[in-house]
Amino acid sequence: MSNTTTEDHFKSTLFGHPVGLFILFFTEMWERFSYYGMRALLVLYMTTETMGDSRGPGLGWTSQEALALYGWYTMLVYVMSIPGGMIADKLLGQKKAVLLGAVILCIGHGVLVFTDTWAFYTGLGLVILGVGLLKPNISTMVGGLYPQGDIRRDKGFSIFYIGINTGSLLATMVIGFIVAQWGWHAGFGLAGIAMVLGLVVYVWGQKYLTQVGNLQVQETAVVDESSYGVLFKNLLKSQTQLFITIALAAVSVFGWYSLGWGFGLLFIFLTVIAALMMMIYKELDSQQDKDRFLVLLLSFIMVIIFWGAYEQAGGLMNLYADSKTNRMLLGMEVPTVMFQSLNAGFIIIFAAIVASYWAKRKLKGKEASSIFKMAIGIVIMGFGFLFMVFATMEFEKVGSSSMLWLVMAYLFHTIGELCISPVALSFITKLSPVKYASLMMGVYFAATGLGNKVAGIIGESASELGEYAVFLGILVFTIVIGALFLMLLKPLNRLTHGAEYNEK
Repeated sequence: MSNTTTEDHFKSTLFGHPVGLFILFFTEMWERFSYYGMRALLVLYMTTETMGDSRGPGLGWTSQEALALYGWYTMLVYVMSIPGGMIADKLLGQKKAVLLGAVILCIGHGVLVFTDTWAFYTGLGLVILGVGLLKPNISTMVGGLYPQGDIRRDKGFSIFYIGINTGSLLATMVIGFIVAQWGWHAGFGLAGIAMVLGLVVYVWGQKYLTQVGNLQVQETAVVDESSYGVLFKNLLKSQTQLFITIALAAVSVFGWYSLGWGFGLLFIFLTVIAALMMMIYKELDSQQDKDRFLVLLLSFIMVIIFWGAYEQAGGLMNLYADSKTNRMLLGMEVPTVMFQSLNAGFIIIFAAIVASYWAKRKLKGKEASSIFKMAIGIVIMGFGFLFMVFATMEFEKVGSSSMLWLVMAYLFHTIGELCISPVALSFITKLSPVKYASLMMGVYFAATGLGNKVAGIIGESASELGEYAVFLGILVFTIVIGALFLMLLKPLNRLTHGAEYNEK
């Protein structure tokens, strides 16, 4: 009989990192296979005519209609991370929340196999719920594998990020051919099979995750001042915070009547989250915790802007590749979906290089704070749109544009992403108050979701403004924002109170 204990399993290492990291790596890899595989198909499926396409009937929507739903879907997928984080923090723990989310995702992707309209909307809804439970909590669990101050944490998140993009790469390379041979719903079905594989890996690897992701139970009968009910109750006693909340609620009502119920509900939700953030800030005990919390919230501005630009990949750039790009290569037409694999492929190639660059820079005593990396990432990603500007200029001259412009754009977007996304995940686990760790990860993903919605709105505007104006506008705006955060770097770093300067 083996004498190996659960603690031994938890402490086991592989390539210098906890084995649990690789369990989460493969779980997330297959979950991202399912998500990005479907994301690559979604807009194309919605805009395909209901008859006459070799891939099977689509929904026959206009590009504007498809991009609008794409924006709502990709936003809600991430916004649901906030209730997902709350459920983990207060009810289930991160580990069980991930399990429940994975099960719901399997069901959601399974429903999408059916061709009925009800199945399309029901499947999307279940995927939204599943990702909301899984995404923030599995990322928080990665951070929980490392003790505070462990320099391996950033590298661990980079490894985890490679898993995300390995799933994306496999999905976008395979699903395009599956759809070409067997139709749209075969592609949706393949995404479901991938999610089942992720669930199997996660369940099998529980012995390596015994001491991470568990529900934190109150040991005393003292009222938990951090409970969300108590926080909202205290809001009524806080005049400044209550006034701000009422003002935001008024804006929500205006949004409801002027922009429609969808935006109205979004504004109401954001009002609730803003109130919650204000009350958490007030409830924190030390000025250090308050300052770090504030820096986190400010960093989310960069997150929203980054993803608002970056997510043109699945929307406007996807449509541009489909209709305005010369996709002939060696006598064969490259499937549009294949371009989605460029980002994931570049990440697998460059993730270790970028992570090593920042690690070496830090060891040399040069600036390598998370805020610095994220600001640089926005600037680099912004320059990627310069190539899309060139693409639109070429299209205007000759009626099509070279694939090279897309390749270069995705390359710059990838380098920018590697400077911001895994860095932000690690940054949150360093600065978040422990009792709100999953919630703050949820807020990060909600910020990502808002960026996705912004991306959809920007993409919709291309029908009136044109791709040239949209791509040029993104280029200028992102570079300006990145430069602004670089100017504010020193005061923002001071507010972290050395959270990143004691790592070893």
